[in-house]
Amino acid sequence: MATPLLFSRRFAPLFWCQFFAAFNDNFLKTSLVFLILFGADVTAGEAEVLITVASAIFIAPYFFLSGLGGELADRYDKARVAQWLKFVEIFVALLALYGYMHKSIPVMFVALGLFGVIASLFGPMKYGILPDHLPAEKLPTANALVEGATFIAILTGTIMGGIAAHQGGVRAFGLLVIGFALSCWLSALRIPPSGEGAPHLKVNGNIARSTVAMLRHLRADPRLWWGAMVTSWFWLVGIVVLSLLPPLIKTLIGGNEDTVTVYLALFSIAVGVGSALAAAIARGRIVLRTTFAGALLLAAFALDLGLSAFGAGPAAPGQTPSQVFATGFGVRVAIDLAGLAIAGGLFIVPAFAAVQAWSDSDYRARTVAAVNVLNAAFMTGGTVLVALLQKFGATLPMLFAGIGIATFVVASAIWRTMPKT
Repeated sequence: MATPLLFSRRFAPLFWCQFFAAFNDNFLKTSLVFLILFGADVTAGEAEVLITVASAIFIAPYFFLSGLGGELADRYDKARVAQWLKFVEIFVALLALYGYMHKSIPVMFVALGLFGVIASLFGPMKYGILPDHLPAEKLPTANALVEGATFIAILTGTIMGGIAAHQGGVRAFGLLVIGFALSCWLSALRIPPSGEGAPHLKVNGNIARSTVAMLRHLRADPRLWWGAMVTSWFWLVGIVVLSLLPPLIKTLIGGNEDTVTVYLALFSIAVGVGSALAAAIARGRIVLRTTFAGALLLAAFALDLGLSAFGAGPAAPGQTPSQVFATGFGVRVAIDLAGLAIAGGLFIVPAFAAVQAWSDSDYRARTVAAVNVLNAAFMTGGTVLVALLQKFGATLPMLFAGIGIATFVVASAIWRTMPKT
């Protein structure tokens, strides 16, 4: 079922547009993380806070601009909106290249924030257009493929970001960040027109008012609100884990740049595996029990990761992947990360497919936008909270264990509140 979709004129251009966009987002973010970890004159504690703040800077625009993105996507043809956004992204990639050339962390932070602005406006279009082009029974598979494209892009972006930071140099960085921005725009040009979902909608220039209106509309439907809260928890856990992972590998395992890249790649592959598994379980249906099972597994693996790291002191630095995987601790961390990521794929795919299926066609992009606002609020709040906890002495094992315990509570709430249909 997935193969015909990948060659479909109605789906393939969006798939590749999302892949190229997610690659650049994560390529830039990973390059910045490696610059902070291995190239900047900062202490280990300062580096952990800066990496967490980088995640918040990328996500914060989702909170402020998703509402505007939803209105634009409902008012205008979604394909045209995507094409304009991806054209602008080419110039942001040039700014990122300038920052990388001069090893300027502030300039790269600005570029990362602008990538976040474009991604926040693109998000409602990306998920809102799928039901315009595909029947409901194909939505779980299409969502799994989009998530798969995202996490394959995270994988390749992470690997290439690590290589560029370690040995690739400015030329490799420039070829990739500009080349993928151009490829993203060319893919967007191939997305079929969707028509105007709400041609008489007046786009509200007051971003705060339009966002509040969308959230009220979302809150009025208990099923949509449930789906929004569930997906928000997934993204909160995901962004916190990805921000904590590099310092965990460097500090407690002693890994070098290649080791950090291998662990990030393992995490990304495992999320893709979990998404594919969720689609296989669904078989064209929306099976919300899969989300509950994913929540339990996610909690268990996060808690075990935290418990395994308690008592582990700073390791000897500069260890290669082969040296790390020769230790029991290194293997256990890898197993926990892979299990956590697979569980995340099982968790998110059914929940988001349900949100799409339950949304009204003329309000779908704004529904997705409202969900993105909640996602961003959870992610931004989560990263800020983690940064504050780190500032006041919370250790990496404590934070991973806390994620596990909190997710057990969330799993209980999911089971008690899960919609029956």
